[in-house]
Amino acid sequence: MSASHDEDRLLQHEYDGIQEYDNPMPRWWLYIFWGSIVWAALFWFNVPGIGVGEGRIADYDASVAAAAAEFPQPVNTGPDVAALLAMSTDPAALATGKTVFAAYCSACHAADGGGVIGPNLTDNSWIHGGSPEAIYTTVHDGVLDKGMPAWGQSLKPDEVSAVVAYVISLQGTTPAAPKAAEGIAATDPPPSGS
Repeated sequence: MSASHDEDRLLQHEYDGIQEYDNPMPRWWLYIFWGSIVWAALFWFNVPGIGVGEGRIADYDASVAAAAAEFPQPVNTGPDVAALLAMSTDPAALATGKTVFAAYCSACHAADGGGVIGPNLTDNSWIHGGSPEAIYTTVHDGVLDKGMPAWGQSLKPDEVSAVVAYVISLQGTTPAAPKAAEGIAATDPPPSGS
């Protein structure tokens, strides 16, 4: 390499007596760099034919549809009232319901259902309805503005039914320290509790 050619490539600035060469990037590197930017733009705008399939959004939608077909969401058809009432007198179902109630509900409603933060479940007054359907809906769907979680999302369906049956069995019982009645009094008398 000739000295005059090296002098042409020297940059004009100098720092502490040091000059540097103008070393441009290799052309192949620049082509890859600009090509990746173009590819990213085409991919971002979901151009069909870029990548596999009809574009990234169509691929995502197809994946979601395949997952929904493979793992369908259970449909909540609502409670079977006759089954809930039968469970409210069945000792095995009540034992399961009592266990679930003690684990998840007693912190707010007290172990005997008398109410702490949550309302008293033993009297005949209900904030969201005292029918078996209303109790099931309250337990299953929750009441977020009142702090009641949607237990249907974390408990199994048979656990939800068992705890609802247990709550139905609590109506008319006498807790140790009952909370004052809240809500509207039910028109029908509560079923006899255990």
